Amino acid sequence: MDFEPEVTTTSTPKAAEFDYPQAKPLALLRDTECLLRRKTVKTLMPVLPPPVANNLQAASAVADESLRELAEIDLDAISDDELKPARIFIGLTFSGFGALFMVLLVLYLDALHPELSAAEQIREYWYQYVWFVCLGVAGMMILGREAMRPKN
Repeated sequence: MDFEPEVTTTSTPKAAEFDYPQAKPLALLRDTECLLRRKTVKTLMPVLPPPVANNLQAASAVADESLRELAEIDLDAISDDELKPARIFIGLTFSGFGALFMVLLVLYLDALHPELSAAEQIREYWYQYVWFVCLGVAGMMILGREAMRPKN
């Protein structure tokens, strides 16, 4: 038996050149959404009552205008400092909703299941507890990450 490693000569493949998409992501979103929405509106217009059809047509026009404005945004021009308030807001939202849902779950259990002890409540509704705690922890992680960012 020969325990010496066998040397194989394989050439490493060349790094592939990837072509970046020509369309901007927001323009692609606008075009894709418009194609789907216009077909849906065209299909629904004959079926709906006239007032509802008019409202649907108006909402479609507002969506066209909003998406056109959105597609004009240059994502490369947005700096990291401009996104800081949005990141803080998202972190606070996650933490707040996690706490709110936890309070609503406790109120629900106290109002509709007073016969359950705290341990029984957790045993029966552990899945919801875990989701709400994870939502709050995710928000706290976002806030902590934002607090540890170096100042420019």
